Amino acid sequence: MASPDRPRRSRCTGSDVKTRGNVPLHVLADEHNPHGTIRRSKSGKRRAIVLAVVQLLIIAHVLQWYITGRTTTPIEPSEAMEFGKQGVINAGLIFFAIALLSTLVLGRWFCGWGCHLVMLQDLCGWMMKKLGVRPKPFRSRLLIYVPLILGLYMFVWPAFFRWGVLPNWQKLASVFSAIPGPRPLPDWPGFSVHLATAEFWQTFPGLFVAVPFLLICSFGAVYFLGAKGFCTYGCPYGGFFAPLDEFAPARIRVTDACEQCGHCTAVCTSNVRVHEEVATYGMVVDPGCMKCLDCVSVCPNDALYFGFGRPAVAKRQSKPKRPRKTHDLTLRQELTLAVVFLFTFLAVRGVYGLIPMLLAGGIAAIVTFLIWKLWQMIREPSVRFHQFQFKYKGAVRPAGWLYAAAVALLMLVIIHSGAVMASFRVAEYHDRRVTIPQEVIFSSHPVRMTAPMMEHADKALKLYHACSSFAEGGIGLSTAWQGEIDMRRARLLAAKLDFDAAEDLLRHALDRDGRNEAFCQSLAWVLRAQLRVDDALAYYAQILTEEMTYNNMLDDFVVLCRQEGLFAQAVDVCRKRLNKDPEHLRTMRWLSLLLIDSDRVQDGVDLIRQTLLIDPDNASAYSALASALIKLGQHDEAHQSMLEAIELDPENFRLHRQIAELLETLGRGEEAAAHHDRAQELQK
Repeated sequence: MASPDRPRRSRCTGSDVKTRGNVPLHVLADEHNPHGTIRRSKSGKRRAIVLAVVQLLIIAHVLQWYITGRTTTPIEPSEAMEFGKQGVINAGLIFFAIALLSTLVLGRWFCGWGCHLVMLQDLCGWMMKKLGVRPKPFRSRLLIYVPLILGLYMFVWPAFFRWGVLPNWQKLASVFSAIPGPRPLPDWPGFSVHLATAEFWQTFPGLFVAVPFLLICSFGAVYFLGAKGFCTYGCPYGGFFAPLDEFAPARIRVTDACEQCGHCTAVCTSNVRVHEEVATYGMVVDPGCMKCLDCVSVCPNDALYFGFGRPAVAKRQSKPKRPRKTHDLTLRQELTLAVVFLFTFLAVRGVYGLIPMLLAGGIAAIVTFLIWKLWQMIREPSVRFHQFQFKYKGAVRPAGWLYAAAVALLMLVIIHSGAVMASFRVAEYHDRRVTIPQEVIFSSHPVRMTAPMMEHADKALKLYHACSSFAEGGIGLSTAWQGEIDMRRARLLAAKLDFDAAEDLLRHALDRDGRNEAFCQSLAWVLRAQLRVDDALAYYAQILTEEMTYNNMLDDFVVLCRQEGLFAQAVDVCRKRLNKDPEHLRTMRWLSLLLIDSDRVQDGVDLIRQTLLIDPDNASAYSALASALIKLGQHDEAHQSMLEAIELDPENFRLHRQIAELLETLGRGEEAAAHHDRAQELQK
């Protein structure tokens, strides 16, 4: 029995039939191709070269950062999210804006000619064809809107949340009292330009996530969902490109030389029924068209071309009948599988702190397809997928039983992940109800929680324990987020004034995972909250003399020593650190301030000047130098140092206030008043 997924000979002599959905596409013979053979696309080779160059440019960008330590911010559309969150204008935002604006003119070109994930999907499709596997598109009415929803969530929702939701939160909370307070956002810093960075890889996942992402969202998506499967059902950028394509005047158009041979549709990897659309509208109107130009290249009559004219939004039918839309699902199946998609997406997104949103979308789309195919096995007498015959005339084949068992096992994992994520989210809900600030919890005068808050803390602790790993007594399959969970549990235990339990938990986590600054700092806080200041100082000293990167702990330690008047102990630790790294700037800064506080002002000034030789653009160092010079009575030099600080950081209101106070001391009232006014303006 011939597979409906494979090309088959037509009863018409000299023609091939290729299927898309359930509709056969006849590739007719003509005078140029008497046997109906489709000629090779020249555009495909050109596009492969362009996409390969894109990959090389990406690699060159990474290497440039790795060698020099600084480069432009990632030229990646996802970086544009920072604009809605914090008003940051970066290279990713500029690139994404250019891509969107050019789509309004040229149509959805970027997906076909500039996306690294499209290159991987095309490579996968090419490899499958070499192996005799022809990916068949999975066609859904509802899931096609997933990319747009994801795009709105990524790029529009952050700004709407900040400016629309937060200002009206009290009104919403009065209506929906069960809603916990939102996570606090930093104050709006205003718009800023960040086009260079030393932390290029900060927003990208590691190999443990990147490799599965590429395998699932390229090879997996193509195998199960068809060519460009991830573009169709998972890419948030495509969610914006597709609607903008409707307004583009540039698109694939047709001349009167078209003979409806079907070659164009047969080679289209974007799953567009090209021959029907050009016959009906005189152009391709499907927003899935990525302007690959394969259809133009293979047309035996050169009847197709890429040109300007009426956009798709203003299309007119040249035939009274529209092309018939083909879908794999009934409307009832669409609704059911939409629920499957949503459940899977919510179950896996963020689970164990590993699965990012785009990977969750790719997984959810593939799982939805797998469930649909399993449903077909239950309902249909014969079911086949690629070269595997699952069921034939009512009898389930071995491949079918194996497939059903694999899908059942996969669904158990998804359901388990859903249970873990539900426990984590509900724990977060109760956690946010414990509103005592962290600086109060770990202070020397902690406050006792109210009874309702205590109840929320107990529930949060129970649920955090439930979503912990099996090794820690929970139901989780991974330990990837165990450290984060333990940090939250330790804070809640400390809020309950159970400092012994919090200390035991943190020491256990340190023994299990090894030393890291967050755990060490929290343990020091717990010791301080128990008024064990000597133990805390000894622990700080031990860690800081061994770990040179723990700058937050260094800040805590020096502040504590200054509060307790233990300048000698702080100076001793800082000198030990400088013996290990003589150019550690944070340590040099603190040591200079400690020397100045200890009336060894000249030693402090000398150390600050040494700091400025290493980092001449350090505004804080110039400010500290000015303060020390004032103590030495060198006011003119102090004034010059403050001018240097303000030149490096002109928007810092504290620097303007500091120089105003200095100018008042020098009797230069008008200049002091100008800086006071500037400080007030910047502070507002």
